[in-house]
Amino acid sequence: MGKKFLIIDDSALMRRVISDIIKENYDDVEALDTAVNGLEGFDKLVSKPGYYDLVILDLNLPGADGMTILKTLRREDEETKVLILSARSQIADKVEGLDAGANDYLE
Repeated sequence: MGKKFLIIDDSALMRRVISDIIKENYDDVEALDTAVNGLEGFDKLVSKPGYYDLVILDLNLPGADGMTILKTLRREDEETKVLILSARSQIADKVEGLDAGANDYLE
């Protein structure tokens, strides 16, 4: 079975760059889904519980912010890996993201 990714980011450029990086580095991509805002991303997670191997999550999203999505996901799913990719670079933001259940945080 191939890897399944979900990229939740409101920037079309970031979604494209991340998608290209994934395609270049993984031969076994089964699904590479994207969401343009928090509500769409949340809907994809809820409609396919436990489906994604990795969620790449921006925090500054329209509709529903990334931290809310992460906290809600973690109440139901502790297995799906979550990488926060955000412009928020304060230590407090990183601590909050990791404490909320992110597996890693990149700025």
